[in-house]
Amino acid sequence: MYIISYFKHSSIIWQRKGGNMKLSERGLQVKESSTLAITAKAKKMASEGIDLVAFTAGEPDFDTPEHIREEAIRAINIGFTRYTPAPGTVELRKAICGKLKRDNSLTYEPAQIVVSNGAKHSLTNAFMAILNEGDEVIVPAPFWLSYPEMVHIAGGKSVIIQSDPGNGYKMTRKELESAYTSKTKALILNSPSNPTGAVYSEAELKEIADFVVEKDIFVIADEIYEELVYGGVKHVSIASFNEEIFKRTIVINGFSKGYAMTGWRLGYAAAVKEIADIMSNIQSHMTSNPNSITQMAAIVALEGDQAAVKNMRVEFEKRRDYICDRADKIPHLKFNRPDGAFYLYIDVSGLYGKTVKGVEIKSAADVGDVLLSAYDTVVVPCADFGAPDHIRLSYAIAMADIEKGMDRIEKFVKENY
Repeated sequence: MYIISYFKHSSIIWQRKGGNMKLSERGLQVKESSTLAITAKAKKMASEGIDLVAFTAGEPDFDTPEHIREEAIRAINIGFTRYTPAPGTVELRKAICGKLKRDNSLTYEPAQIVVSNGAKHSLTNAFMAILNEGDEVIVPAPFWLSYPEMVHIAGGKSVIIQSDPGNGYKMTRKELESAYTSKTKALILNSPSNPTGAVYSEAELKEIADFVVEKDIFVIADEIYEELVYGGVKHVSIASFNEEIFKRTIVINGFSKGYAMTGWRLGYAAAVKEIADIMSNIQSHMTSNPNSITQMAAIVALEGDQAAVKNMRVEFEKRRDYICDRADKIPHLKFNRPDGAFYLYIDVSGLYGKTVKGVEIKSAADVGDVLLSAYDTVVVPCADFGAPDHIRLSYAIAMADIEKGMDRIEKFVKENY
C-alpha cells in the first residue's frame, strides 16, 4: 500500500516500504480544467433546487439530430460493436475526406485521416506527434485553456502572445515574429475561436500561412466550431491556399459542436501521411480505436441531411444578436461582437475598484464570485484562458435563460455602479 505523506518542492512523495517514490512532475503540473469544474459546480447547485442561470455550457443545448441517433441504434442492432482499425474505419475516413473536399477544398486520402475520441484527443495526438522536449508552440491569447496543458503533456513549451482587442483578438504577423525563436515548432490557430468567437478572414489567414511557410513550422488548425459562423462570415481553412501550407497544417475537427454530439466523443485530424502515421501509432497504444458505434453515426452525420445543422446555426445567431444587444446596454462592459462559436467574451475591468457584497472587485474571478453568490448566475472567468480581466458567457443555453441571466447581470451592475 502507498500513502501520500507530504509535499516537497511541489512534488508528492509516496512513502513505501524500502524508500520513497516521487510522482510525475509533469503530471502534477497539469491544471484541472476550470471550465469543467465550474460547470460541475453549477450542475450541483441546480440539482439542489437553486434557480441558477449558468452561462458555462461548452456544448450545444440541442439534441443530436434524429437520423444520426437512429444510425447509432442500427449499428448496435447489427452488432457493430467490436474493434475497428486504430485510426477509424475506412468508410468514415472516406466520408471525412469527402467533407473536407466539399466544404474546405482540401484533398486528403483516408490514410491521412486519424479519427479519435474527441477533438481534444486529436489535438493531444497531434502535439505528441510533432513535439520534442523543449520545442516551443506559439499560443495566441486569449486561448482555449486546454492548449497549454496539451503542449506541456507532450513535452513542449507554450509561448503566449497577447492579441489586440482592436484587431478582434486575432494574431498578426508582427506578433508572431516577436514570439518566434529557433525552438519554435508550431503555432495554434483556432478559428472560429473559443473564447472570443473571432473568425479569421482569408487575408488574415494568408498572412499567417506565409509566416508558417517562411519559418518552416507547423500550424495546428482547430476548426471545431466551423459550422457555427454568422452574419455572412465565411469559414476558410488555412490549409487550402497552396501545397506548402497544406503539408505544414494539421487540421483538427469533430462532431461535438456542429452536430451536437459532445457526449459521443469523436474528433479527427487530417495531416500529411508521415504525421498521420505517427498519430495513429500513438493512439493504437493509448486508446485503440474510437467508439465503433459513434463512427457509424458520424458517417450519416457527414453524408446525410444537414438541415439540423443549419437550423441550429440560425438559432445560435438569434441568441448571439440578443445577448450582444443586451450587453451593449450595460455600463462598464466591453466586448467585440463574435462572428462564430457560441460565446460572448467580455472585458469587465471597468467594474474594478469597488467592494460589492463584501467582495473587493479586483479581477474577473471576483466578478464571477459575486454573480454566483448574490445573483445566482454562473459565468466563466478567463484567467485560465490567458485573460484575467475577462469573463465568457455561453449562449448555448435556452433563450429564456439568456434573458433571465442578462437581467441579473444588468441588475448587478446597476445596483452597484
